[in-house]
Amino acid sequence: MLNVVSIEARDIPDAWFLCVYEILEHGHKYVIDRGSFEGQERLEFDYLTVHIKHPGVRPLIPDIPPALGIPNPVEDGYIEEYLPYLMTSDKQPNEDYTYGQYLEPQISEVIRMYKEDGHGTNQAFMTVGNPEALYLNDPPCLRGIDTRIRYGKLHFMVYFRSWDLWNGFPANLGAIQMLKEYMAESIGVEDGEIIAASKGLHLYDYIWELAKLRTMKSDE
Repeated sequence: MLNVVSIEARDIPDAWFLCVYEILEHGHKYVIDRGSFEGQERLEFDYLTVHIKHPGVRPLIPDIPPALGIPNPVEDGYIEEYLPYLMTSDKQPNEDYTYGQYLEPQISEVIRMYKEDGHGTNQAFMTVGNPEALYLNDPPCLRGIDTRIRYGKLHFMVYFRSWDLWNGFPANLGAIQMLKEYMAESIGVEDGEIIAASKGLHLYDYIWELAKLRTMKSDE
């Protein structure tokens, strides 16, 4: 039976820490047959939902106590550099895709939809990828950002098919939060919550020891 884990978190750093802590307890260990780091092991949740109640609290990057001597998974300034990748269709010659190439036209349409047609709709869903993406060596991990305006705030519901917990989770959510803030301001509502879900949130084997250090968990 699948082990479905649900986490409630205060902000993005809190969500990251709680997910790292829980995956060491509840992660399924397996060898990667196909995909990134093929042949290596990873720990992965069967399915996880994380409800982040105040995702806009700064800082957006993980909290790493200096005494642990662990580098932060997300460098200062990285999220701001990553944001155009999420919001614009600019693509480098060596890239098969960017999230922005799918999202850029949908962002403006969702803003228009809410401003002109009203907040009472379930149609403002932004899709990442197309059927042809299945044939890529590395299909998009982020597959959709659903949106809802309720109680005067813009909320995001996000789904990742596969998600690197150590680095990708905090960087992706930080940029997605900044996108949400931009859209909320453009629409004229307050910034809201994030509910993120994935059947592929994982830690690669080379990160396990760092994860244990950060959570102060032993093998016992």
